Amino acid sequence: MIRNVIFDWSGTLVDDLPAVWRASNYAFKQAGVAELTLDQFRAEFCLPFKHFYQRYVPHVSLPQLEEWFHSHFKEVQHLARELPHAREFLRFCRERGLRTFLLSTIHRDHFAVQSAATGFDRFLDHPYIEVWDKRTKILELLQKHGLNPDETLFVGYNRLDQLLASRPDLIVEHLGELRAVLERNHLELVSPRIKGDAQRDEPPVVTVGALIFDAAGKALMVRTQKWSHLWGIPGGKIKAGESSCEALRREIKEETDLDIDEITFVLVQDCIHSKEFYRDAHFVLLNYTCRCVGQPRVRLNDEAQEFRWIAMDRALTMELNQPTRILIETVLRQKAG
Repeated sequence: MIRNVIFDWSGTLVDDLPAVWRASNYAFKQAGVAELTLDQFRAEFCLPFKHFYQRYVPHVSLPQLEEWFHSHFKEVQHLARELPHAREFLRFCRERGLRTFLLSTIHRDHFAVQSAATGFDRFLDHPYIEVWDKRTKILELLQKHGLNPDETLFVGYNRLDQLLASRPDLIVEHLGELRAVLERNHLELVSPRIKGDAQRDEPPVVTVGALIFDAAGKALMVRTQKWSHLWGIPGGKIKAGESSCEALRREIKEETDLDIDEITFVLVQDCIHSKEFYRDAHFVLLNYTCRCVGQPRVRLNDEAQEFRWIAMDRALTMELNQPTRILIETVLRQKAG
């Protein structure tokens, strides 16, 4: 049974990526190095900081880079926001009597500002900050507080490829999903690897998704963390007793706040154990095209990070997940044929 939770800060409880990106680019600019786009930074950034800096600015000392970074971070850290589901998960820990710890590289001045703004500090029993080597510190933390490793959960954020390489017990999209797992299993952490053959007996999940076109004929692409931060289409699972078209209308409304019509079925795809998806899964994908009703004013929920209206041929130049690429190529062939 899980009795202790150790959190990372950035990417787990708080989204400070925009501020970290801007502050890093400020340090690069001072060092005379070309700035990175947000996509480049997201793909290249890694901890510890010294490894990241050594790759891009090996000619500048770490203390100087840190001085530049932190001086500018103070000016942009207002961009940091609490992540969806974080507050609810922290409350869940309190309600269930779970001991909470923080293990983060964050500078103490920045933590003071961000924790005060979010109020998350009152949910953390033991914050450990300015930790450069978490691997060493976590062993010290376990020993100091007498924590049983089998009863202790470390929750952190990383790119999907890095997570898969580290073979964690569980990968979830957000803390809301982790809470659901713990509630369902009475605070036990059930690993997909532990379930083994039982997992293969689970039926495929049927989902719907669509290329949504605006009046100009451009298609809506959305970027999501659960698809390795690749671009794709909005959609989701069909609920029991719901038709596929009803599910499509509901999912698109929930994810984009758009209403749709002219729904046309295109193809069905098997998506089995895709390495692009954040966890092991077997989906049956029902793919459609449709039209946006009214003005294409997109309001994303917390499942997607950004969106773009773009012509289909240009969409193929984007970093798409494979099912979306197949859908677009199929629609283009149908139009040409």
